[in-house]
Amino acid sequence: MFDLKMYINGEWIDSKTKNKRDIYNPATGEVIAQAAEGTVEDAQEAIKVAKEAFESGIWSDVPAAERATYLYKIADKIDENAEELARLETMDNGKPLREARFDMADAANCFRYYAGLITKPEGVTYQVSDPAQALVVKEPVGVCGLIVPWNYPMLMSVWKIAPALAAGNTIVYKPSEVTPVTPTKLFEIIEEVGIPKGVANMVMGPGATVGNEIAESKDVDLVSFTGGTKTGRSIMKAAAGNIKKLSLELGGKSPNIIFADADFEVAVDYALFGIFCGTGQVCAAGSRILVEESIYDKFVDRFVERAKKIKVGPGDDPNTEMGPLVSQEHMEKVLRYIELGKQEGAKLVCGGNRITENGLDKGYFVEPTVFVDVTNDMKIVQDEIFGPVVVIQKFKDEQEAIQFANATDYGLAGAVFTVDGAKALRVIKKVRAGITWINMYHNTYNEAPWGGYKQSGIGRALGTYGLDTYQETKQININLQVEPIRWFSN
Repeated sequence: MFDLKMYINGEWIDSKTKNKRDIYNPATGEVIAQAAEGTVEDAQEAIKVAKEAFESGIWSDVPAAERATYLYKIADKIDENAEELARLETMDNGKPLREARFDMADAANCFRYYAGLITKPEGVTYQVSDPAQALVVKEPVGVCGLIVPWNYPMLMSVWKIAPALAAGNTIVYKPSEVTPVTPTKLFEIIEEVGIPKGVANMVMGPGATVGNEIAESKDVDLVSFTGGTKTGRSIMKAAAGNIKKLSLELGGKSPNIIFADADFEVAVDYALFGIFCGTGQVCAAGSRILVEESIYDKFVDRFVERAKKIKVGPGDDPNTEMGPLVSQEHMEKVLRYIELGKQEGAKLVCGGNRITENGLDKGYFVEPTVFVDVTNDMKIVQDEIFGPVVVIQKFKDEQEAIQFANATDYGLAGAVFTVDGAKALRVIKKVRAGITWINMYHNTYNEAPWGGYKQSGIGRALGTYGLDTYQETKQININLQVEPIRWFSN
């Protein structure tokens, strides 16, 4: 069993109360770790240390090329320990090992991307009307509060930590209280490569207390949060005290639009991947499949046929294609939504039950679940369920497809499947979402921005946009004709 401590000012410490939280393996229900249960006071200490470190210049004054060397070393260490990290991620989160291995590779590559990017900043100069020169430079924001979810414990951490450190900030990081194992290992790597004390700090604990303190503190200059929209609203309110910068990647109920002329098997394959990868616990999951009416019945039959064959089991089983939900509490929430769907009049054509056979009774396993005959006013169509539950809707034409696609409060992701390139581009431009695909789903790249419209968030992660999040833009004006301005007569 792991004894997980917080990392503040270069020291591994327990919380001030010495309280611990049990961490469970979602495939077995067994306790695999005990994590320090941080408090508001612990968060305040981490913030104080991060502020002092930033103001000292111990990191922000280090040349970008030198900061980059640390990031490259972190990437190398992730690669060196990739198999161990993947197995810990699977134990902690439940995802199949093949998914966890992809996450570790992506995490290392993300550090390398920002290590390379920070050494290539683009300055701007302007020719202005006065005998002067106007310059624009980028500077670190300051103390960054980074709050990550449980669905990608390692990768979501890296998406925030890598650009924040690359830009010269100091950080106060809070992992999910449900999945702190691999984040702890990441901070062991951060310590091992020699990041100066106080620059990177990790405090554990509940979002309602520790997370709120990070969001509310006037000594935190930016808060970056990935998670549910309800929590995002709370963070916005808490952050208003000092008008801190915000980056919020929130919920989604993303449409996957499939036209009759699409490559049928490709569309089915990506639709399955879009919802059941990650057990549906993915913010960008294609949880609403919109199918043109002429192929609707054929599509449903084929989709259900394949969904029933998905191999569900523990993530460390090499045959597993879909793992458990992350916790007992979350499993119960997903099962409540399935019951609600039945009550609302939707037709259940696949799954809908907890899996207890074949030794899975101690874990948090739910069958791949498919509803049809749904309407836009149903909660299973409108709400983010965050599980292996999908609704399949029928549409008549382009206009109705676009109408249905945009008929929720969310705008994170969306996709279009068709062989007609003009139609694909025409429709995708009308989908009110920040991350979109044509004839594919879920592919994510460090080079491209990630974020949503509407209630799916504010700002963007990844790419140059992700670095901009953690930087301030400063205007510098240089007088080239130094003499009195003579504005006043005396």
